[in-house]
Amino acid sequence: MSQTIAPRFRTLMLLLMAVAGVLLAGAAPASAHAALTGSDPQQGAVVDKAPAQVSLTFSEQVAMSDDSLRVLDPKGNRVDAGKPANVSGTTYAVRLRSGLPDGTYTVAYQVVSADSHPVGGAYTFSIGAPSKTSAAVGDQTAGGGIVGGLYGIGRYVSYAGFVVLAGGAAFVLACWQRGSGVRAVQRLVVSGWVALTASTLALLLLRGSYTTSGKIGDVFDLTLLGQVLQTKTGAALVSRLLLLAAAALFVAVLFGEYQKRADDEKRDLTFGLAIGGTVVAVGLAASWAMSEHASTGLQPGIAMPVDVVHLLAVAAWLGGLVALLVGLYRAPAETPVETAAVRRFSQVAFGSVLALVATGTYQSWRQVGSWSALTDTRYGQLLLVKVGLVALMVGVAWTSRRWTGRLAQTAAAKAPAKARTKVAATAGRNPGPDAKAGAGKPGTGRTETGKAGGGKAKPGGKTAKGEAARRAAQLARQQAAVDTARRKRLRDADPHRFGLRRSVLMEAGVAVVLLAVTTVLTQTEPGRTETEARTATSSPASSASSSGVGAVTLDMPFDTGGKDGKGVVRIDIDPARVGGNELHIFSLGPNGRLRDITELKIAFTLAAKDLGPLPVNPDHVTTGHWVASGVQIPMAGDWQVAVTVRTSDIDQVTVTKNTQIG
Repeated sequence: MSQTIAPRFRTLMLLLMAVAGVLLAGAAPASAHAALTGSDPQQGAVVDKAPAQVSLTFSEQVAMSDDSLRVLDPKGNRVDAGKPANVSGTTYAVRLRSGLPDGTYTVAYQVVSADSHPVGGAYTFSIGAPSKTSAAVGDQTAGGGIVGGLYGIGRYVSYAGFVVLAGGAAFVLACWQRGSGVRAVQRLVVSGWVALTASTLALLLLRGSYTTSGKIGDVFDLTLLGQVLQTKTGAALVSRLLLLAAAALFVAVLFGEYQKRADDEKRDLTFGLAIGGTVVAVGLAASWAMSEHASTGLQPGIAMPVDVVHLLAVAAWLGGLVALLVGLYRAPAETPVETAAVRRFSQVAFGSVLALVATGTYQSWRQVGSWSALTDTRYGQLLLVKVGLVALMVGVAWTSRRWTGRLAQTAAAKAPAKARTKVAATAGRNPGPDAKAGAGKPGTGRTETGKAGGGKAKPGGKTAKGEAARRAAQLARQQAAVDTARRKRLRDADPHRFGLRRSVLMEAGVAVVLLAVTTVLTQTEPGRTETEARTATSSPASSASSSGVGAVTLDMPFDTGGKDGKGVVRIDIDPARVGGNELHIFSLGPNGRLRDITELKIAFTLAAKDLGPLPVNPDHVTTGHWVASGVQIPMAGDWQVAVTVRTSDIDQVTVTKNTQIG
């Protein structure tokens, strides 16, 4: 059984890392953590004369560059003049050129929210009357593409590196001080430092392209790098690199001078390393708290310290768990993980879980805020998955605690036997007079009767000596292999220790997936923000329709039954009276954001007068937005509006709704 443990260990860990990679690769680009809550002109609005500026209002403060806010005419040419500016609170505006002709204009924006995530989108408004537009705002989603994927992987590696570095070092200091001399544990903690350092450098280089163009060629643009260094996120990444230099010194002492000292000489150095390591770990955790979710929104003064405690608790639990796993599988037989060390880690893990529950509850309330946000938003759903994984880890940890108790009982039972064995061994090393009588000098082959083999060496003795040396080396290698196999058999013979290793391996496997879900969670728009944005705007189209007297807005949910088949079609009918009307049709996904669908058809029917269906063929003007002008309604009445939605070649549905027109 012991021969298959290492391959199983490697295979399982590779499988779990692959699952984590799939979670990261399948994650959507970083969602807008600052939502657009208003605009002037409003989305879909038709104004009589050209406005002097276009303004956008977000749910929180955002950072803008010179090209963050662009306005394009129907031909795709830019008509904005000057740089965008913050005009008040969370409202930002850019001036327009004078004398703009009638037609439909496209407003494209890409900014960075206060919690460091890119926000992008586009909408249209018209001057005089709507027109067809060829304005192209690009297919690049903010935070998406290859650069977005690399940035997400970098975030995961940075979290994993911090967990292994901080948690592994804490496990050695607090639970298993003899582990400082185990090469496998040393490699683990050093690899955590390398991973965190490399990923931080990568994030610093990727940041400029990630928040702007999304092009891989801009990764090494020094101008963008200079702009990043002036931002809050850039400062956090640079601070992290400086703290990692201090962490390198800590690791060098921990696995250098510290492991060389005897157990009774380590007390003072342990205290100094604990204080210094805690300061460095708190600083590293703060580099995330000061630039992400905790730094904005409700109660940032409370949220940032809570976030630091949360990260440290995660590192102490998960990082210590990985270090324990490595010790159980890779520590030599001469330096096994003692039962006392496992017990101490169990206490540390229990305290970490309590801290995670307390801080996680506060964070959940702060980022979600309502039951609907927990169940109806992607952030809330991911949070539920995370809670489930934590509960699963706690269950597996309870199993590990049971194995630890059995292991302790076994160790206590073996103690008297070890004492008896030691006494017997001592007696064997002190033979009586009779045993000494016929003994010669040890290791010489000599006896009291003279030299063994007597006489001088025969010719060719050098060849014989060389052959003897080779045979001795071969025998030594064979003996070393036998000793190694024997130690492994002894290490794996205890069923309780084997059970502990297996349960800890399962716990670490869940931790890998949990860390991936957490990384995706940090890139997802908080449920509270998404819900508040929906309430404030009822989608970007709703306020546009309210400007016309008698205008009607219809929300028509649909489900074609296929992939991405759920959503809402919103129709604005303005002025909703007999004669010519203008229709603005918006396709919204389940998250309330504009999205395109394969085909959309509309028809009006007045059943009371046996009129219709009157077909309407709207023109697609931008993502998720169609316009139909001059739609003639011949008479007043209760009209049925039928919308046919097709989301693929075979997935189609027709939904209807009645409304009074005229």
